Amino acid sequence: MMNWLRGSKLAAAFLTLMRLYLGVKWVMAGWHKITGEKAFDASGFLSGAIAKPVLASGSNDMLYVSYVSFLKNFALPNVGIFNVIVPWGEFLVGLGLLLGALTTTAIFFGLFMNFMYIFSGTVSSNPWFILLGFIVIAAGANAGKFGMDYWILPILRGWFDNLLISLRVKPKYLPSSPND
Repeated sequence: MMNWLRGSKLAAAFLTLMRLYLGVKWVMAGWHKITGEKAFDASGFLSGAIAKPVLASGSNDMLYVSYVSFLKNFALPNVGIFNVIVPWGEFLVGLGLLLGALTTTAIFFGLFMNFMYIFSGTVSSNPWFILLGFIVIAAGANAGKFGMDYWILPILRGWFDNLLISLRVKPKYLPSSPND
């Protein structure tokens, strides 16, 4: 199954449709927050996630203690940062998926945001996006084959190969052996 997902042109076509669907959803979510009549403000969402954390079934124990602590001690005091990175992050994830540009990077960050929403107690479409996102990320480069990754990835591979080659080259001023 993985060989088919990562190498088949038919899989690439299927993944393109999935990628476009997710891309539209992410772009719309981000664009709505960026261009809304009211400026996006995550403070209400963060306060709600802190006040009513996700609890273990049938108990009063928080499931994600460290996440709630992160929200309380970092996210809420720095809500201005999150008011920028959430809408623009959603928009850029969607744009990357729509264009098929750095597809695996885009879906990684999309999955990251989906999990953050789940940890905050928001179910919504997040489980569906997580399922589709894992299929896209498992496909790797084949998910962007019919997109800009077709041109971008070979260029990036060349740059990284050159970087690795340059790191292996010993500078001339160093001795060639410890006895020199």
